[in-house]
Amino acid sequence: MKTADCLALWLESRSRFTGLLPSLQAADLSKRLGKAPNSVGFLIRHIGDVELLFSKNVFQFPDVQVTAKTVIAQKDTGEWTNLPALLDYIELSADTLKRAIESIQDEEWSREITTKEFGTKTLNQALGRIISHTAYHAGQLAILLKYGESDRQV
Repeated sequence: MKTADCLALWLESRSRFTGLLPSLQAADLSKRLGKAPNSVGFLIRHIGDVELLFSKNVFQFPDVQVTAKTVIAQKDTGEWTNLPALLDYIELSADTLKRAIESIQDEEWSREITTKEFGTKTLNQALGRIISHTAYHAGQLAILLKYGESDRQV
């Protein structure tokens, strides 16, 4: 597969997530569904955290700085309530992952990498992993935005 094709696939799949963002309001960030552990704000931050982790650890993109707070905490701490900061963060993560994908040469996509999170995969398979990760959480976000309730205490 060619890098341009991989980039096009990732961008199209990420549109399921980015399509939810234009109508997002600050009050939406605390929405949860029933006893679901994660809020809208947490999921947005988590997508950004994982995109940056992929850039750094999977695509080995140099100089990526990431403190994956949602991965470290492993739960929603209730702190993801600043909409402009979250939007800036996911813009940074998208730009970083885009540049990381673009840095891969066409012939490298079959190269294997090993991570502690998901073992040994080719870069093509790893790309599938980040695509499915974002799509999975985009579906959760869509449900939370439609049916979730705000201001639940953590």
